[in-house]
Amino acid sequence: MGLAELLGALRAAPEHRDHFVAWHEIPARPARYAEAPAGVHPDVLVALRARGISQLWTHQAQAAAAALRGEHVVVVTPTASGKTLCYNLPVLSTILHEPAARALYLFPTKALAQDQLDELHGLVTATGRDIKTFTYDGDTSADARRAVRAAGHIVITNPDMLHTGILPHHTKWRRLFENLRFVVIDELHGYRGVFGSHVANVIRRLRRICRFYGADPVFICCSATVANPQELAERLIEAPVTLIDDNGAPAGRKVVAIYNPPVVNRELGIRRSAMAVVRRLASAFIAAGVQTIVFAPSRVSVELLLTYLQGELRQRPGEPPAVRGYRGGYLPAERRAIERGLRSGEVRGVVATNALELGIDIGGLEAAVLLGYPGSIASTWQQFGRAGRRHDLAAALLVTTSSPLNQYIAAHPEFILGGAPEVGLINPDNFYILVSHLKCAAFELPFTAGERFGPNTDLLLDLLVEEGLLHREGHRYHWMAEVYPAENVSLRSAAVDNVVIVDTGDGRNGPTPVQVAPEERAARGGRQGRPTVIGEVDRASAPMLVHTGAIYMHGGRQYHVDRLDLAERKAYVHAVDVDYYTDAELAVDLAVLTEDQRAAEGGAAWTCGDVRVSFQPTVFKKIKLHTHENVGWEKLDLPQDDLHTRAVWLALGAGAVAGLSGEDVQAGVWALGNLLVNVAPVFVLCDPRDIRVVAHTRSPHTGLPTVFLYDTVPGGIGLAERLFELRTALLAAARDHVRACRCAAGCPSCVGPANEVDGDPKRAALRLLGRLLERDR
Repeated sequence: MGLAELLGALRAAPEHRDHFVAWHEIPARPARYAEAPAGVHPDVLVALRARGISQLWTHQAQAAAAALRGEHVVVVTPTASGKTLCYNLPVLSTILHEPAARALYLFPTKALAQDQLDELHGLVTATGRDIKTFTYDGDTSADARRAVRAAGHIVITNPDMLHTGILPHHTKWRRLFENLRFVVIDELHGYRGVFGSHVANVIRRLRRICRFYGADPVFICCSATVANPQELAERLIEAPVTLIDDNGAPAGRKVVAIYNPPVVNRELGIRRSAMAVVRRLASAFIAAGVQTIVFAPSRVSVELLLTYLQGELRQRPGEPPAVRGYRGGYLPAERRAIERGLRSGEVRGVVATNALELGIDIGGLEAAVLLGYPGSIASTWQQFGRAGRRHDLAAALLVTTSSPLNQYIAAHPEFILGGAPEVGLINPDNFYILVSHLKCAAFELPFTAGERFGPNTDLLLDLLVEEGLLHREGHRYHWMAEVYPAENVSLRSAAVDNVVIVDTGDGRNGPTPVQVAPEERAARGGRQGRPTVIGEVDRASAPMLVHTGAIYMHGGRQYHVDRLDLAERKAYVHAVDVDYYTDAELAVDLAVLTEDQRAAEGGAAWTCGDVRVSFQPTVFKKIKLHTHENVGWEKLDLPQDDLHTRAVWLALGAGAVAGLSGEDVQAGVWALGNLLVNVAPVFVLCDPRDIRVVAHTRSPHTGLPTVFLYDTVPGGIGLAERLFELRTALLAAARDHVRACRCAAGCPSCVGPANEVDGDPKRAALRLLGRLLERDR
């Protein structure tokens, strides 16, 4: 059965037809061409023709022309629209005209860098010219590093390696910096929040070193859909940027649908499991021969879906699995093998986190199925865009969960189908981030009084002098400390070190559900019965995922965690065959540090300020596969982690809670917290993971029922301030959402599961919201 027939059958099937809340067809789009700009070298055009490219699409020609004119550029076109040529054309042409010229390519991940190296090598080989291209990352050997520094025309790396491995050692890279003509920043939309704020400071340091060596490179940025590409690019590189968004790439017809699972208990508002629906839809696609990618929101959900699909789509003994998993924590060789299998067609289905959302070449898949809203409109369309060739029909299905945010989307599908993508927010001048990179910059080159590196540079330099890190001599500031500052600054919210997962191979290994490919076995360390590294997990997530007693799932297999050693960054596991998985619970506490904005409205007070949020895993549950029953729990003894950030909080005064019983106040505050944290990301257009909630029936700080919404980025990136400004509209949106829900007393689709709190949380939330908004008017 072809994809068109399968889609028709699914839409007409009695068990599905009433649950497609949106069915949108995007017509095919023809290609639009333009002449290659005058500065493109003839050998590059010959190489393109040798690779089957006889004409450039409009955005490719426009981007190359602008970059060759010396303009900074940001290219914003959809997935699979040929953005790679937008920077390879001007870079290769310039190097062919001027052999001493150099270029630096930045990709957010090593996997994407390696993928782009293969593409670039193919084009360079087709030119027949000697243009040396190298990757430079943590896997590069010492001998290869010397060759890259001495002879690399194009150096491909990631922001982390630029931060710790290149800029602090710029004297070894003199040839690169003296001749640096282009800097490419790919996947610009990913440089937001704490990561983007750090990278903006890394770019400040890069441009400072370039000026020292007499270079002024052109920046070429590429992005998928983002609401403010030009503003984000200009904020990132601190220079005017030319926007190129005239997409000339062709596209085949695509069906985009939103599926809301049926309600199975109307009184409690419980819907059929979204995972079960995704399992049925994905297995139908794969069984029909439609190459499919399934996106899941977490590592655990990836492994659960993979286990279920491999169970349904069993292959013959000896055959490699037709469905594979793909997520952070898999070893590089394992990920490369899966990517090759997708391109060749050997792998018919893949279950992935957003690790495959980036532009890694995995061929032209025919269908994408999303388990729940990914967290942003931009991510949704990135994941939709992984399915579709330039001329064939493709399908993209979003299956909503029972969460209030997902149900808001089910009720308002136009939010996805016609809504604007999110604004990319960064704050390079965040005090903690700025000071960290000011130290790194001072280590790299002395500062001169009056030199600008963000706001209040001289004042911050004087503070570092007082701390003994800098020495001032006349108008110059020199680094004095012995420490190497870049090593202690992570560009991402997670710690620098990962926890490796070691299969002890101690003879307790249970059966292996699927065959391990030879290259995977080699990547994991060799033969059975010996300790083998099978994966890794970031330090921040380790206490939740690989604590002692956890069931760690990897590639559809289960491993029992015998011991987590955080000091050594190792989790020791052995393979098992059990019918449950584990889920740790996190205790969260919040303390107010400062208050700097305040507004009294509606019998309540809104405040914005600094807070400290503490996290500690306390217990973990054992949950049965397939039925998801809780079959037991155990306590955890793990250290506490702290986060200093920004928050906005709503304290309910006597006027807001007058006449409500203590039970109603407790239910109302709990419901209000669930509502606000789910509505806020839609309202201010940010990722749901960027905002979290803590609700106190009686807050130690205010002495009142209080709901805190805090920014998950250390130091904050301005979300709390935006919510403070939009507080009245936020309350109105929350009230409209809960009013629209048809449940009786609260459900996962509006205020959250009603059985988690006493009383009537829906009625209590509506009474509180009515009072807050009525008094405000």
